[in-house]
Amino acid sequence: MAFEGKVLPIVIHGDPVLHNRAAEVEEINDDVRQLVADMHVTQEAARGVGLAAPQVGAGLRIFTWGFEHTGDAPQQGEVLNPVLTLLGKVSQEDPDPETETEGCLSVPGLGYPLKRADHVRLQGFDVEGNEIDFEAHGWFARILQHEFDHLNATLYVNRLNPRWAKRWKKELRKQGWTTAGNTWIPGEDTDPFGHDEDDESKTAEY
Repeated sequence: MAFEGKVLPIVIHGDPVLHNRAAEVEEINDDVRQLVADMHVTQEAARGVGLAAPQVGAGLRIFTWGFEHTGDAPQQGEVLNPVLTLLGKVSQEDPDPETETEGCLSVPGLGYPLKRADHVRLQGFDVEGNEIDFEAHGWFARILQHEFDHLNATLYVNRLNPRWAKRWKKELRKQGWTTAGNTWIPGEDTDPFGHDEDDESKTAEY
């Protein structure tokens, strides 16, 4: 049975679902299959390259991705109960704003530079229960780390170095993203990252 997905609201920083560790998927049932279908549709509508279940209000260890440059790995997929292993080191140098700036669908409209490992291994299961086990490099490795962090209640803004963390905290106070209930709906609300104006020049978000 194929599940038709629908666009879900994306939860914004401050909601408890983003700041608590997600729970293991104990059974792949119809509710889980529907959630995964909804996540794929929501990610596409948001022009994102990844989406974690907590970002749509579901505290489960699931994330999706869609990215062209994945090497031998699938360009689109989902993983349930993932295990992510860093195979490359995270440099202690300052991140490059030109090449290492991340965005997050749950921190809409903003982007900050962050160092990540450039080589990881992802293990887990897809929505059909098939085993997943592959390695990723470069930006794809960054995407997987970003989504895996979401499942452990860590947003990329929690990893910023002091310089960029200061800017983020100032913006956080300005936006007031410290309580539950803030969301945006891809395809209905104005795209906070400006993809509506120029899809090709914008940084990918997760």
